[in-house]
Amino acid sequence: MECPKEPLESQCSLSEMDDFDLTRALDKPRLKIERKRSFDERSMSELSTGYSRHDLDMAHSPGSRSFVDTPLSYVRNSFEPHPMVAEAWEALRRSMVFFRGQPVGTIAAYDHASEEVLNYDQVFVRDFVPSALAFLMNGEPDIVKNFLLKTLQLQGWEKRVDRFKLGEGVMPASFKVLHDPVRKTDTIAADFGESAIGRVAPVDSGFWWIILLRAYTKSTGDLTLSETPECQKGIRLILSLCLSEGFDTFPTLLCADGCSMVDRRMGVYGYPIEIQALFFMALRSALSMLKHDEEGREFIEKIVKRLHALSFHMRNYFWLDFQQLNDIYRFKTEEYSHTAVNKFNVMPDSIPDWVFDFMPLRGGYFVGNVSPARMDFRWFSLGNCVAILSSLATPEQSMAIMDLLEHRWEELVGEMPLKICYPCIESHEWRIVTGCDPKNTRWSYHNGGSWPVLLWMLTAACIKTGRPQIARRAIDLIESRLHRDCWPEYYDGKLGRYVGKQARKYQTWSIAGYLVAKMMLEDPSHIGMISLEEDKQMKPVIKRSASWSC
Repeated sequence: MECPKEPLESQCSLSEMDDFDLTRALDKPRLKIERKRSFDERSMSELSTGYSRHDLDMAHSPGSRSFVDTPLSYVRNSFEPHPMVAEAWEALRRSMVFFRGQPVGTIAAYDHASEEVLNYDQVFVRDFVPSALAFLMNGEPDIVKNFLLKTLQLQGWEKRVDRFKLGEGVMPASFKVLHDPVRKTDTIAADFGESAIGRVAPVDSGFWWIILLRAYTKSTGDLTLSETPECQKGIRLILSLCLSEGFDTFPTLLCADGCSMVDRRMGVYGYPIEIQALFFMALRSALSMLKHDEEGREFIEKIVKRLHALSFHMRNYFWLDFQQLNDIYRFKTEEYSHTAVNKFNVMPDSIPDWVFDFMPLRGGYFVGNVSPARMDFRWFSLGNCVAILSSLATPEQSMAIMDLLEHRWEELVGEMPLKICYPCIESHEWRIVTGCDPKNTRWSYHNGGSWPVLLWMLTAACIKTGRPQIARRAIDLIESRLHRDCWPEYYDGKLGRYVGKQARKYQTWSIAGYLVAKMMLEDPSHIGMISLEEDKQMKPVIKRSASWSC
C-alpha cells in the first residue's frame, strides 16, 4: 500500500483512450487450451501434502464460473465454506472500479469511516494482484484482462518528476478513475511516483504486471493477449529498464528506499530481497511469453544470461543458515585479491545480536540486503515467499525457509500472519534509519507490522513445499479475527495482536489475500498461476563460491 499522496495531475480524456478500447479488446477470440492441473513440470502427487488423486483430478477448465459468491473449489469439492468467504466476496466486489462500464481494478480500501481518503481510493498495481488472482480462480478473467490493458496503455504516457523524464517502461504505482456525471465522461489520473511522499518510482509495478500477465495466460489458456504486439512491447520496455548495461558489478538491481511494498524509508535501499525475487520471477515469466522473433530473441538471450548470474549470486551471497552465519562470524576483513574470502568486506562486528539466537540449527532464509560492507540480516516475508514460488530458492533452500517459519512461528507469525519483516528497528536506530517516521514506529506498519495480505504468498509457498498444514494454521488465525476487525490493512505489536494504529478498514488486498489462500488450499492446482518450477539448466551452476569458503 503506498503512502499518502498529493492530488494526481496526469489525466487522460476519453479520446486518448481509444487505442486500447477495452470493449474491442474483450471481443478478441480466446484460445481454449486445457489448463495444467498442477505445477509447470512437477505433479502434486510427488509432494507429501495429503492431497488425494481425486483432489488433483478436479482442476477446472479455462473460462469456468462458480456460483454467485462461492469459489468454484467449494462447489466442486463440496467443502462447507467458512462464513467469512461469502462476506469477503461481497466486500471484494464492492471495491471494483469501472471505466466506461468495464471493470478495470479494485480500490485499495473501502473504509467510509475514515475521515481522509488520501490515495486509498485508487487502483494500485501491487494491491490488485491478489484481487486479480481471486477473480481468475473464480473463473472471472475479464477484470484482469481489462486491468492489464489499461495499465499497459498508461505505461506509454510521458512521465516526469519536475524536469526529469522517467524511463519509457515504467509502470504506474496506481491510477484513479474520475467520473464526470454532467458530461458523462470518464478520465484517468495515474501516479508514477511523482505524487508519492518520497517521489520514488515503483520498481515492483512492472514486475507484478509481467507476473500477472503470465497468471492470466496460465489460468485462461488465452495466449492471444500476451502475444499481441502491445503486450510484447510492454514486456520489452520493462525489461529494457532492468537489463541495460551500466556500472553494476552485480546482477542484482540497485534500488532506492520506498520503491516497493515497503514504500517508506526503512533502510532497504541498495539490493532489497523483495525486488531481487520479483525481478527473478518476472524474468522467468517473460521468458515463457516472449515471441522468438528478431526483437524477442535479443531479449531472450539477455534474460537467460541474467538468470544464470542472478540465481548464482542470490543463492550464494544472500543465503543465510547456521553454517553461513558461523562463517561470517569468523570472517577476516580488508582482504584485497580475487581469492578474498570476505568478498563484500562485511564486518563480523556488524552482525546484530538477535540473529545468533534467531537462527535455528535447521533452517535458513534470504537476508534483506547485501552490498559492499553491508548485510541487512532482517527477515522479509515477501521476498522469501517469492523466492520459493519463483524457484530462486533451490528445493533445499525452500524447505529450509519453511523450517525456519515453523521454528520461529511466534516471532514471524504470532497471533496474526504475517510479519512483513523481523525484527523491528527501534530507539536510536529507528531515528537514523527511518528519519523518525511516525508511521513506522516499532512493531508497526512496515517496521515489523503484521500484514494479512501476505497470507496468500505464505499459503502458495506452503503448498509448493508440501507443508499445507502450516497454511491451515495461519488461515485459522486469520479467520479468528480478520472479519471481526473489519478486514484491517495491518496489525501492530510484537505478536500482531492489535489493529494497526493507522490501518484502514476493509483493505481490499487483506480481503483478496484471504480468498486466494482459501481457494488455493482447497484446490492446489491454482498454484500453477503463480509458481515456477526449478529450471534444470540453472541447477548445475549452484556451487559455493570460493570466496565464501572457510
